[in-house]
Amino acid sequence: MRHPWIFSGAIGAVRGSPAGGEAVEIHSASGEWLARGFYSGESQIRVRVATWDSEQPLDTPWLRTAIERAVAGRAGLADGPDGACRMVFSEADGLPGLIVDRYGPYLSVQMLTQAMAVRADAVTVALAELFDPRGIYERSDADVREKEGLLSHEGLLWGEPPPERLELRPLSLLGAGTVPPPMLVDLQGGQKTGHYLDQAANRARVAAYCRGANVLDCFSYSGGFSLYAAQAGAASLTLIDTSASALALAQANLALGAPGVTAELVEGDVFRVLRQYRAEGRTFDVVVLDPPKFAHSQHQIERAARGYKDINLLAMQLLRPGGVLASFSCSGLVSPDLFQKIVFGAAVDAHRDVQIVERLGQGPDHPVLLTFPESEYLKGLLCRVW
Repeated sequence: MRHPWIFSGAIGAVRGSPAGGEAVEIHSASGEWLARGFYSGESQIRVRVATWDSEQPLDTPWLRTAIERAVAGRAGLADGPDGACRMVFSEADGLPGLIVDRYGPYLSVQMLTQAMAVRADAVTVALAELFDPRGIYERSDADVREKEGLLSHEGLLWGEPPPERLELRPLSLLGAGTVPPPMLVDLQGGQKTGHYLDQAANRARVAAYCRGANVLDCFSYSGGFSLYAAQAGAASLTLIDTSASALALAQANLALGAPGVTAELVEGDVFRVLRQYRAEGRTFDVVVLDPPKFAHSQHQIERAARGYKDINLLAMQLLRPGGVLASFSCSGLVSPDLFQKIVFGAAVDAHRDVQIVERLGQGPDHPVLLTFPESEYLKGLLCRVW
C-alpha cells in the first residue's frame, strides 16, 4: 500500500510516449486515478511515485517544498558550522533519487534517477537558496545511474569547489555536552558523497566497548570507528582496507582527533588478511566489520550471504573469549532476519556462543519511510562472543 515503486511488469499499458523523468499519472485497470510519479523507460522501476494527492502537481514549487520538509526534519542534527548530516534521503523523503548531504559549508549531491537528472538546475537553485552554501558538488557516480540509462556525473554545480580535505564533526547526536571528534572528509575523491554519515551514531556505541581493548577495524575506510575507539581509550588499533588513499585519510583523522595514538595500518583484502591473522594465532578484544554492499541485485543475495558468513566466521575465530563483534550489512536486499541467520550460522561453524548485546541501524538523518521498507538498509549486530 502506497509503495513508491511501480515495476514494469505491473504496468498494463502506457499511453503516449513519456520522456525519461517526465511526471505521469497512474491509473488502476478500471481507470481510477491513483497517484502521480516520474517515468523512467530505461529502468525496471518504471515509475517512482511522488504524490498520492490528485491536487498536487510535480512542479518546481513542489520540489522546493519537499526539500524544505526534508531539511526541517533534520533540525538539531547538524548544528554548527562544522556539522555534517544527510539532509535529503531519496524516496524516504518523497524525492526519488535525490541524496543531499551537508558537510559544513558545502553540500554533496547525488541525482540517481532520470527524474532528478532532468531537474538538476531546479534542485541546485532550491538548495542554494535554502542553505546559502559555499559550494554544491555533485557526486552522481553510483552504479544505479546505469540502470536509469544515465551516465555518471561529477562536478561543481554551484559556488566554489570543496577543498581536498574538509574538517567536520559528523552528526551531533552523542548526548548533551558531548562533542564528536573532528574528522577529515574528501568530498571530491572520497567514497559515496565523501563520507559514511549513516554510521556516525554507531561509532560512539561501538566505542563504549573499546576502553583498554585491542581493536581490529575491518573495511576501515577513513577510520571512523577507530577514531572513536581511540578517544574511548583503546589499547591498540589495527585498520584494514584495500585503499591506500583511505588509509592515508584514516591516519590523518587519527592524528587530528586522537593525537599521540599510533595504529597499525594494513593495505589488503580483508578476507585474506584475516585468514593470515588466524594462521598466525593473532587475537583481538573487539572486531568491527563494516564491509561495502555485497548484494546489488536479487541474484547476488546468495553470494552475498556466503561473503557475510565467511567474514563473520573469521572475526569470531579471532576474538578472545568475551570479546565484542560489531557486524554490519549495508545491503538493503539482505533483510535483518536473514543477516541475523547468517551471523548465527557463522557462530555455529566457529563453535562459539554468541549473544546479541545491541541492534544498530542507520542514523536518524536516514529515516525509514514505513511504506518504503527498502529505506531501512543498514543493519548492525553488536555481539558478545564467548
